[in-house]
Amino acid sequence: MDAKVNWSNYLEHATLSDLGMRRGSNQDASASVLAPDEQSWRRRGHVFMVADGMGAHAAGELASQLAVEGVPFSYHKMPDAPPPDAIRKSVREVNQQINRRGEANAEFRGMGTTASVLVVLPQGALVAHVGDSRVYRLRKSTLEQLTFDHSLVWEMSAAGQIAKEDLPQFVPKNIITRSLGPHAEVQVDLEGPYPTEPGDTFLLCSDGLTGQLKDEEIGAILGSLPPDEAARVLVDLANLRGGPDNITVIIVRVVGNPPGSGAAEPLAVTEDLSELRAQKLMRVVMLSFAAVCLVAAIVLFSLEFRIPALVSVAAAVVLFALGMLQSGSSAEPQLRYLRPGATLGKGPHVRVECPPGEAFVGDLRKLVDQLRDAATEGNWSLDWSKFNSYSRQAETAAEQRNYAQAVRDYARALRAMMTELRNQRLKGKKAEPEDGESLIGR
Repeated sequence: MDAKVNWSNYLEHATLSDLGMRRGSNQDASASVLAPDEQSWRRRGHVFMVADGMGAHAAGELASQLAVEGVPFSYHKMPDAPPPDAIRKSVREVNQQINRRGEANAEFRGMGTTASVLVVLPQGALVAHVGDSRVYRLRKSTLEQLTFDHSLVWEMSAAGQIAKEDLPQFVPKNIITRSLGPHAEVQVDLEGPYPTEPGDTFLLCSDGLTGQLKDEEIGAILGSLPPDEAARVLVDLANLRGGPDNITVIIVRVVGNPPGSGAAEPLAVTEDLSELRAQKLMRVVMLSFAAVCLVAAIVLFSLEFRIPALVSVAAAVVLFALGMLQSGSSAEPQLRYLRPGATLGKGPHVRVECPPGEAFVGDLRKLVDQLRDAATEGNWSLDWSKFNSYSRQAETAAEQRNYAQAVRDYARALRAMMTELRNQRLKGKKAEPEDGESLIGR
């Protein structure tokens, strides 16, 4: 079957990337690749990706662009491989391409990029991830972060079982521990598949968004507005709070069950070869240490140091046992099928309830009031009609405790104001502060 499908009957999606308020170039990149027909959907699904580049000059821009062009292309070039294998291999191949480009040119050396990929399949949503860009899923009023941040803060928290908010203030929050490009090999996280149902909303975003908005705020906006409006409001909120970084968002909402969703075969996946190699190396190390301990025990016995010798023997036994538990050198990658309900990875990594509530409505009201005051004091040349109309509607909805509607109307008031500011700038009128300045007080 090679039937064309009107995907808008099943899926809504919106993409928006913004320079931010303090950057001179946009090092973020994104890709949205819908299946061309039903057969492609059943085999490979839809692919969405966000990449946040790093590096001096144009290096970050190049790295992120190579990523979003290369990963979907490579993924679709492996039609016979199971989707989890294909997407993981694609990310690794692109990592090597970026690494080679960086090594070949001194200006690009060390360049890198994050990579967060969402593949929407009949079996559910599959995520491949490297870095600290994120993938979320909103189901009803619950927002789940499906990806683990490969950042110093998250890694230290996971290693020490310490809550991220309890880490010392001097620990930098913007240092990432894993990215595409700096090294020839990279470990790729796979998460899912997470079964989808109508109403599920996925968000892919760079840290220019998550650095400025709380998860609860993100979830309330996603749940209150259609994807195109939500994308614009999220970016506007990040910019209103200073916009220190580039901001990129992709919002994907499931609105119906596409063909083949109910009768999809279980996903197959091959065991990760990198994990097998790591296990093999660990076995060699442990068996080597066991041999060293055994030799030490023999020497200690010969010198009549019996207690240290017995300790060395015990250590040798423990190390030998641990080593034998690791995969042996003859281990071969095995294809296996995920049982119903089983997922790869350890996600979701964060889960928060975020129904539109009185507190968030109050924050939005305060933001709207600050914008109004700033515009009045600055004599901005604006058409106030939409802004005032949405503000009044929001106040009425809040008084009636219809917080979902209040969030929608306040968000639309903010969007109307920001649209006016952008239009005035295009006309060459002074209607807002210069880049790098905050539009309102924090």
